[in-house]
Amino acid sequence: QVQLVESGGGLVQAGGSLRLSCAASGNIFSINTMGWYRQAPGKQRDLVAGISSGGSANYADSVKGRFTISRDNAKNTVYLQMNSLKPEDTAVYYCKARVTTMTLGGRGGELQYWGQGTQVTVSS
Repeated sequence: QVQLVESGGGLVQAGGSLRLSCAASGNIFSINTMGWYRQAPGKQRDLVAGISSGGSANYADSVKGRFTISRDNAKNTVYLQMNSLKPEDTAVYYCKARVTTMTLGGRGGELQYWGQGTQVTVSS
């Protein structure tokens, strides 16, 4: 079993910054892609940013130039630095990871895991 625990959400004024963290733990052989998604009330969950195990990143157009995704493979942790926040960034932010699990027999299969979500609220 693998757990993803997010932290760093909160309330911030427009133009401010927040840094989200997501730490993975459990029966991990390796972590492949990691990413951040967000879901506003009444809307679907959308990709905000993703990062490969090698560090290649991609972003939603709406956050390019404002958000930066990074990861620390030694700590099994992914970060999302959010600058110049706007009210429309308000949402629950979820971390996702594709993890190759560790089993008693060694390397297991690749599964997808989600964190529990952290609320980000940007006031105008």
